[in-house]
Parts: sequence; C-alpha cells; structure tokens
Amino acid sequence: MSEMNPLGAEIAAMIAQDGPISVERYMGLCLSHPVHGYYMTRDPLGADGDFVTSPEISQMFGELLGLWSAETWRLMGAPQPARLVELGPGRGTLMADALRAARAAPDFYSDLSVTMVETSPALQARQQRMLEAADRTVEWKEAVDEIAPGPAIILANEFFDALPARHYLKTPEGWRERQVGLADGKLVFGAAAEIEPHLTVDAPDGVVLEVGAIGQRIMMTLAARIVQQGGALLVIDYGHARTALGETLQAMRDHAYVDALESPGEADLTTHIDFSGLARAAKAAGARVHGPVTQGFFLRQIGIVQRAQALMRNASAEQREEIERSLVRLISEVQDTDMGRLFKVMAITQRSVEALPGFIEEPVA
Repeated sequence: MSEMNPLGAEIAAMIAQDGPISVERYMGLCLSHPVHGYYMTRDPLGADGDFVTSPEISQMFGELLGLWSAETWRLMGAPQPARLVELGPGRGTLMADALRAARAAPDFYSDLSVTMVETSPALQARQQRMLEAADRTVEWKEAVDEIAPGPAIILANEFFDALPARHYLKTPEGWRERQVGLADGKLVFGAAAEIEPHLTVDAPDGVVLEVGAIGQRIMMTLAARIVQQGGALLVIDYGHARTALGETLQAMRDHAYVDALESPGEADLTTHIDFSGLARAAKAAGARVHGPVTQGFFLRQIGIVQRAQALMRNASAEQREEIERSLVRLISEVQDTDMGRLFKVMAITQRSVEALPGFIEEPVA
C-alpha cells in the first residue's frame, strides 16, 4: 500500500476495516473528500487543468445563455425580483459572460440577484475573482436546498455529470451492486454478495447498469421547487437521450483518460448523463420537460451563428479564425464525439410553459 497516494491509502484503510464500498461512494470521496478531493484542492479547467468546458471555449456560449435566461424570464411573466442561479459554476466564466449580455435586457437585469452553488473552496475563490466587477449582488451557497425561495432561472452546465453514480452488475443470479474493494494491496472493482431484488431490467450477464440516483434526487428537488415557485432549469451536459445499459465512468487527467482507480482524487471522475432518467424525475415532481435537443441544435436556434458573425465584423483576421474555430467546436454534429451532438440540452418548467427558445422543433431521438 506504500505506493498509494494519501486518498488511496485512506480509502484502502476504510475498505480493510469495513469492507468494500459502492462505486457511488468511491466517486464521492474522489471528488469531494474535504482534504484530498479533486474539486476541493484545484482549479481543473482550461489548458493547465484536466478538461475544457463550453464557456471556456468561447464567450458566445455564456452570452447566449444570459440572453436565453432573460427571454425565458420574460415568457414566464417577468416575476420580480429576478434571480439567476448557476450550479457548479466552474471558474465563473459562464456567469460573467451571461451577466454582460443580460445588460441588454434592463427589465431583467436591473433588480437581478445571482446565486452560485459551489462546494469547492478553490473554485469559489476563482469565481469571486471573476465576478468582482459584476455590479449585481452575488452570493455563494453549497447546496441546491440553500437557494433562496422564489422564481429562479437555474443554469446547470456540466453539473450532473460530476455527481456520483451507482453501478449494478448483471450476474447469473441477478443484479449486484458494483463495488470497490482491495486485492493485493490495490483498489479493484468487484460486486456485492447480495442480490438487488428490486432491479428487474433484462440484460446479458456481465453488463453494467449505471444509475445516477443522486442526480435524480437533485432533479426532483429542483423540479418540485419550480412547480411550486416558478422559474426554469436549463441542463447542458454530455450523455444519452434514452436510458441505456453499459457503464460510462471515465477519469480525466491532463486532458487524457486514465484508470479510474489509479491515484484517487487526482483525476476528474464523470459519467454520461441519462437524460431520460432526469426527465422521469422531473415529471414525477409535476414539471414539464423540454427536449432534450442536441447542443448544436439549441445554440443554433438561440442565435450563435448570428452572434459569431457580429463578433467577426470588428475582429482581426486571426480573431475571425478563432471565432470560427470556437463556433464549429460548439455546434458541430458530424461525429458522435462532437460537442454539438454529444452534449444535450434539456429544460424544466412549470406545466403551463409550452414553448421555450431553443426547443421549438422535434427533440433528438
């Protein structure tokens, strides 16, 4: 065990004492351990980090979400005071760009208050620096149930993918929860001894079923809030439109995939979002679900091509090339791995809200 990093050694000691832990608990420790957790200790974004998100690719992304928020708020009857919330706000880039663009809608912007829901001290400090110049009231909360009551437009870009998920393994006897245990002083995947009697999904032996139970609980909480208090939730994340078998757990470090059990807490662990599961949770709370549509479709519908053209008019040749590159990266749907296709967009509102910008045509299959 001497080769393990500090969090690995702590998890190994925990398993040695109490037995194997669920994949969900392992992910939670890797991401949110108060001392060694991935998000607790670093800024993981950008060229120097482990991955790049859409707001970091282009200012257009956040600007359009700011304008989408203002228009959605207007469609809901312009409830006062306006509140804009972001879940897992990264460096604060999306919110800074959204607020700059929202100034174009003074009825929305004039009394706007901002809430950032962030558990990471490192990222919260980064967000505070990014939003120092914002002339709106910005407050930070650690959980969705701490958001002040009232109608709110809630943005969740790559929030749900970072929530721990449960894994179940199909065996000849039935479904067993997949676990992380110890073998020869190393962390390994295994399966629980007990069968899960309530899981009745038909699948071949050896197949993994991934269940984002934490994400679905948060979705139910947010959807119930929207049903009772008004507002909207916009979810942008990578994943599949329909529930599918198979695991998607991946570990990212220095922009490359690594073993999820190697060096716990030093790589970003995520899973692909099951949008059908999130939609079921929202509908169970009485909300209306819009989409999912592809990110490429959504961004084109809300005007990203026109915004790019406007930016290019006052840009140098080099800047025009960069704007064009960023646009293609955000909306291209040529391959399954292109952001425009891999990322999906879904919105949650009260049942009375029938149409939203970006969701006017048919949802993706």
